[in-house]
Amino acid sequence: MATTITLPNSRAESDGSAVIRVLSYNIRSMRDDTDALARVISACAPDLVLVQEAPRFFRWRKKLARLAAASDLVVLSGGATAAGPALLCSLRATVERTEDVLLPLTPGLHRRGLATAVVRFGGARLGVISCHLSLRKDERYAQGGMLLDRLAGLGTAHAVVGGDLNERPDGPTFARLATALQDGRAAAPWGAEHTWTPADPYQRIDAIFATRGVEVLGCGVPLGHPGVTQRDLRAATDHLPVLAALRVPASWTQGPAGPITWTGRTDHMDRPD
Repeated sequence: MATTITLPNSRAESDGSAVIRVLSYNIRSMRDDTDALARVISACAPDLVLVQEAPRFFRWRKKLARLAAASDLVVLSGGATAAGPALLCSLRATVERTEDVLLPLTPGLHRRGLATAVVRFGGARLGVISCHLSLRKDERYAQGGMLLDRLAGLGTAHAVVGGDLNERPDGPTFARLATALQDGRAAAPWGAEHTWTPADPYQRIDAIFATRGVEVLGCGVPLGHPGVTQRDLRAATDHLPVLAALRVPASWTQGPAGPITWTGRTDHMDRPD
């Protein structure tokens, strides 16, 4: 059932923590109604979008950049260089680093990868991973372990992971991730539950996870969310999105710092502890 309760807006807290909105969305290579897709993303007002099935072929960078601009976001990382997963972000995010990771290729199966980043929102430092796991059970389980290893390697106290798992919560890979991390939907149910298919949702195979210490304020499919219509959700792609509001604790204190440069911009930050 859809919710009528609105998720908290993004904001910086007085203690240095940050409330952010994170959206995970399989966009099927933008082969559907891209205007509807941009309207859904914009209505959710996310600080981070964890994309699966971003365009990977002809002019893929331009297509992803066009979607980001239409949604008042910028491209952070991923796309073809991560075999499909990508990250978009709002200008609230200060980017520390990004890395696109290709997972081992099983002959005859689709190449998989991870789009990863470390970002800051005010005093909160956050690792981020977007994933799209295999359709084959054994490969999917191995990829879940690689994802957790990569997450640990980001070196952040707090992190968020989102993606198309191609598996329900009672599956071994979903359970593996939910044991190591918080399953956002289980921690703070909000909105609707099932993510596939848009025309007749009957199973949850897309999810957002967070590390312990991150407070999940609400997580689910944004049915009933202001500006998100059933028509747009059905036209945008073949999955429903997952939206979460998270409170990320502060990870550093104020002090002098030098500049960090990213894509021509210089953002002044305080030093981490």
